[in-house]
Amino acid sequence: MVVAAMRSPSGASAAILRSVRRGRTALLLSVPLAMEYEAVCSKAEHRLAAGLSGREVEIFLDAVIAMAEPVETHFLWRPQLRDANDEMVLETAVNGQADALVTFNRRDFGTVPAQFGVELLLPREALERIR
Repeated sequence: MVVAAMRSPSGASAAILRSVRRGRTALLLSVPLAMEYEAVCSKAEHRLAAGLSGREVEIFLDAVIAMAEPVETHFLWRPQLRDANDEMVLETAVNGQADALVTFNRRDFGTVPAQFGVELLLPREALERIR
């Protein structure tokens, strides 16, 4: 969702981040997940698609991190998912006692989040609930 928000400032993901900034919803973030966002958002394909310089990507990520509620990973639940990079997203949601995990990547998460009491939502579905 964070990458989508950076690439499409008028989309649902960016609207969710604006809602986080206004205090209407929470964004949970662990250190491993923040590092993953930094690595992915800094890739040339995403930076160029967003029309941002490297410094502007850093500013965007600093803002996201500043708005997020930190989550300490007390329990590792691996392996649960077929994509190892998604494991830290699930672990952050579970350890942070999230109500929902917001992603475009429903296929890779499947029904696993529900096993932990976490609902899986597309960004547009999450935005509808926030509003």
